[in-house]
Amino acid sequence: MQKLMQNLSDMERLSILLILGPILLVAKALYNLYLHPLAHVPGPFWGRASGIPSWYYAFRGKRHIWLWQQFQIHGHTIRPEPGTVLFCHPEAYADIYGMKSNVRRSHFYEAFKRNDREKTTLTTIDVAEHTRKRKILNICFTEKLIRAASSFIINHVDRWNQLLLEDSDSTTEWSSPIDFSLKVDALVFDIMGDLSLGKSFDIKEPGHNPLREVPHCIAEYMKFYYPMCRSPFLKLLLWLKPRGVDRIFQHITPPAVQKYNEFIHSNTSDRIVLQREQSSKPETERRQDMFYFLYEAKNPDTGLPAYTEDELRGESSLLIIAGSDTTAVSLSGIFFYLTNDPRRYQKLVDEILMTFESDADITYGSKLLGCRYLKACVDEGMRLTPSGPSELPREVLAGGIRIMGQNYPPGTIVGTVPWATSRNQEIYRDPEVFRPERWIVDESAGVTQEDVSRIKANFHPFLTGPGHCVGKNLALAEMLIVIARTLYRLDVRRVPGSTFGGGAPELGWGRRDKRQMQLQDAYISLRRGPEVQFRRRVARSQK
Repeated sequence: MQKLMQNLSDMERLSILLILGPILLVAKALYNLYLHPLAHVPGPFWGRASGIPSWYYAFRGKRHIWLWQQFQIHGHTIRPEPGTVLFCHPEAYADIYGMKSNVRRSHFYEAFKRNDREKTTLTTIDVAEHTRKRKILNICFTEKLIRAASSFIINHVDRWNQLLLEDSDSTTEWSSPIDFSLKVDALVFDIMGDLSLGKSFDIKEPGHNPLREVPHCIAEYMKFYYPMCRSPFLKLLLWLKPRGVDRIFQHITPPAVQKYNEFIHSNTSDRIVLQREQSSKPETERRQDMFYFLYEAKNPDTGLPAYTEDELRGESSLLIIAGSDTTAVSLSGIFFYLTNDPRRYQKLVDEILMTFESDADITYGSKLLGCRYLKACVDEGMRLTPSGPSELPREVLAGGIRIMGQNYPPGTIVGTVPWATSRNQEIYRDPEVFRPERWIVDESAGVTQEDVSRIKANFHPFLTGPGHCVGKNLALAEMLIVIARTLYRLDVRRVPGSTFGGGAPELGWGRRDKRQMQLQDAYISLRRGPEVQFRRRVARSQK
């Protein structure tokens, strides 16, 4: 065969490749459909044959909707790609993401690396190394830090509330219509800048600020990398990246992505300089934000610094993205559904006004954490607007795994889909309805302890097990403070007649309801809306 190929002309070799290529692709598709170890698992025909449909919907930002549709058609277990099985059931979640599950993070996460030197908690898939990095990261999120961080959060929220009223109409007292997502992006980004990089970037302030584009750059960053993570040629891409593709990406990376990378590099460099300057000061006089703990962390095995400068930049980027976008998504969803439901909005306002003597009384502590309806609104908002709508993929290790009574071989990619699990009819009964009462036991209203336990077993906005979100308590504190302080001072309404951010008939199956907030899948959730107005609250419920 080798001698025969040598005797052929270049044109003849090309002709053979053009003929054999499609034949091999068809053969591979037929194997995936009928001979693959997962061939018995139901799913979309073209998805079972090839990974291209899944990649296409990821590229379009609609993969979560496509997966939800497949669950409606095929049931709680689907095969959307040849080597992937996804689930929409609480039992599957425990089997996949539990502490003893025989899985690791899939190669999906490695595609987020800008270069081979960048090894962050997000992009590390080795189980032991990931565990070590998470232990160090846990140091940043102690209860002591969260209580200290609450003062930073409060300062930003107070200023933000003032800015929301700056252009109020003198007659109606309502502010001009605003896109709430843009406003809350600016607030949360300033908070995370203060907590993780040692300074506020003041993008919520009026006037020219070149950094105001950075939240948009984060969105573009995720939209650029996410389709690569979902590519059917991911393993080939990962093999090529350190062999020259990384350098190619430096030239073809969109300007917004380059700007975000430059932002992280510049500001982490400044923070490193500040950290070194503070090293001679007593510990009590140093700025002890999250970056401080990362910088000071030591490898328990060697006693050397736990992070290189490249790794510090990577972890800082992770904190900015995870800490700002995910919290902002949840707040956008909560205000979207509250402003669409005046009765429940007023019920929440009444609880806040009855609980606190003044706005200064609203701080992180037992009184705020004891606001049951506020906490229920947060849970319900996070359920309907998950910060990551598609699965967090896990790769089955040697020995296989048993999920919902079925065995799956090593190498299978498995996961559950938050957008779909949060809309599981069997669990929530009326899944598209914003009903915070479902989270509060009230026998007189027909909500039993069994009902609440059932939905909590299906609700994991911060994950559980070895992959749980280390910033969970900080994110919850931030959301509770933002909502309580804002609604204590200000009244908010949906702009009359506006459905901005909601569904529409032309969007198709699963996206037609104008009362459903629409998300774009880019690993994190991208969104717009709701369109709202604020005014100063003048009437307060009687204590």
